[in-house]
Amino acid sequence: MLSCDRYYSMYGHVEKLAEEIKKGAASVEGVEAKLWQVPETLHEDVLGKMSAPPKSDVPIITPNELSEADGFVFGFPTRFGMMSAQFKAFFDATGGLWRTQQLAGKPAGIFYSTGSQGGGQETTALTAITQLVHHGMIFVPIGYTFGAGMFEMEKVKGGSPYGAGTYAGDGSRQPSDLELEQAFHQGKHIATIAKKLKGGAA
Repeated sequence: MLSCDRYYSMYGHVEKLAEEIKKGAASVEGVEAKLWQVPETLHEDVLGKMSAPPKSDVPIITPNELSEADGFVFGFPTRFGMMSAQFKAFFDATGGLWRTQQLAGKPAGIFYSTGSQGGGQETTALTAITQLVHHGMIFVPIGYTFGAGMFEMEKVKGGSPYGAGTYAGDGSRQPSDLELEQAFHQGKHIATIAKKLKGGAA
């Protein structure tokens, strides 16, 4: 079965989480995990003024390629408490899949990055769920399955029961070891559920 991790990352924080989610998904026997990034919508001149680094060589996905996967984990940075415009533009281009409900019944999770602790870690997930609902996808949160890591109070830690997350701050802060561990856990958690659903449908 195929589990796909799709993301948008401007400064690399979401990408780092995505890489760990892929590792977690691939740790489940029989699961092939792939990374895809959605297209950039900003002009190179604008990205240059924003000091955004060059994009990685992770393949760019097209909307129709979503139908090939058995499960998804969607990741994006937060813009005013919602997913970034780049990822929203990608979802806006999935009308053909919506009309035929090709994604209905497939499990999907969400992960994210915000600039601060009050920057929308949970509102980003909540507002993103509407995209999944209209496609008939099954939202799979991590809940509190990450165990003690969910209750860390001594260190700054992104993420929530909705999914893995990180705080970027001014861009210099990188995902912590605990945040990366949570991302790995999310990948493994969703891949396990996707595998069970795929097996039950066989």
